Amino acid sequence: MAPSLLDRHTRFVAALREAGLPVSVAEGLDAVRATGLVDLADREALRAAYAATLVKRPAHRPAFDLLFDLWFPPVLGDGAKAPPRPAEPRAPGARRVPPALDPRVQERREELFQLLLTGDEPGLRRFAREAVAEYGRTPGQESWFSSGVLSAMSPETLMARLLSAVLTGRDRGGMAEQVARRTFGDRIDRFRALVGAEVRRRIAEDTGVERTARLSVRPPLEQLDFGRAGRADLAAMRRQVHPLARRLATRLAQKQRTGRRGRLDFRRTVRASLATGGVPLDTRHRPRRPHRPELVVLCDASDSVSAFAHFTLLLTFALREQFTRVRAFAFIDGVDEITEYFAPGADVVDAMARMAREADLVWITGRSNYGHALRAFEERYGDAVGPRTALLILGDARSNHGELSLPVLRDLAERARHAYWLNPEPRAQWDTGDSAASRYGEIVPMYECRNLAQLAEFIERLA
Repeated sequence: MAPSLLDRHTRFVAALREAGLPVSVAEGLDAVRATGLVDLADREALRAAYAATLVKRPAHRPAFDLLFDLWFPPVLGDGAKAPPRPAEPRAPGARRVPPALDPRVQERREELFQLLLTGDEPGLRRFAREAVAEYGRTPGQESWFSSGVLSAMSPETLMARLLSAVLTGRDRGGMAEQVARRTFGDRIDRFRALVGAEVRRRIAEDTGVERTARLSVRPPLEQLDFGRAGRADLAAMRRQVHPLARRLATRLAQKQRTGRRGRLDFRRTVRASLATGGVPLDTRHRPRRPHRPELVVLCDASDSVSAFAHFTLLLTFALREQFTRVRAFAFIDGVDEITEYFAPGADVVDAMARMAREADLVWITGRSNYGHALRAFEERYGDAVGPRTALLILGDARSNHGELSLPVLRDLAERARHAYWLNPEPRAQWDTGDSAASRYGEIVPMYECRNLAQLAEFIERLA
């Protein structure tokens, strides 16, 4: 690699790591060797070489592509940078013409229509660059935005014309229309993506690639904080919970198989060795007593941790077959049992909504009060925790400067077979403000659990 390209490679790999993609030193060297086997002027070949050596999971590909477009922009590979036609100047103080009445905008929309109709990828890429140059920056503003381009071009409003251009009357409403609608929808989405990539490229030219990368790239799904997840992210996360439960079930099954012979029975082993001259060729073991513990979950249901509680409760009830009994309790400043809301077959979203609507979780203020919640749990449901119980507490340990009821928690932890605490806050924020994380952590081992990756790590420890 040339020195400048090597420096770009090093910074690109560092940006991938910062974005959450697991890239080792060896894989970075593999990428260097792979780039030596392709034509560096062929941008897509270079992208494929990097992706083959650095991307391990399909979920990581969008972040990789975004960063690749920033560090290896099109002008470096394909050299296609058509000079945009300048927008017509406006007199000072003149009103901006609405796109629907602007002849220039309508001319550009007609060009976009033809590109979407034919599926001309190079032409669509060129058009996106020109459109961003013309409409991506509002007069008087310094930065670039996709919204101005998409508002002016309004590609989704071209769908009806596109369908009319390829369908006859008898094709309407049938499979042909569905295929055409999906095809044009994909092309419109592609145009939107090209506009976004061009806007990011221009912002990177103005403010620096590293800064643009940090602001543009979202972490992979498994490292996305529960509290920052959008609706689409939440649906994807829900799909990840059941594989986590199956992984734990597999590990528990392996643990049972490896230990199925039970503890060594020394007396019987010595007696059996008499037949071989005192050499214990065949060991004897006590019968193994299978143990399937009970699981009790005590979950903070306040607004600050509601997204976290959603996924941990979903995991809890996906694991019900591993325990003889599962009981779940939610609290804010009061506590109530919510096991019935998560009966087998129940939709977790509906169950969470029903819990918020029906469960008796508020005592006085409706603000988190761990001390009162722990006392109320001990008084009303203390018999749920016993020597066969695994106690799992979910919450941020913030009690709004109220009492903590540490002796109550200590008594519960001592009665339980195992006790764990999952905290959705970053460890750096523990013991700040009204957080009592360390004081609770001295009694019950506390683990940071903000995303699916940390939840999976906790499952590995639990197994």
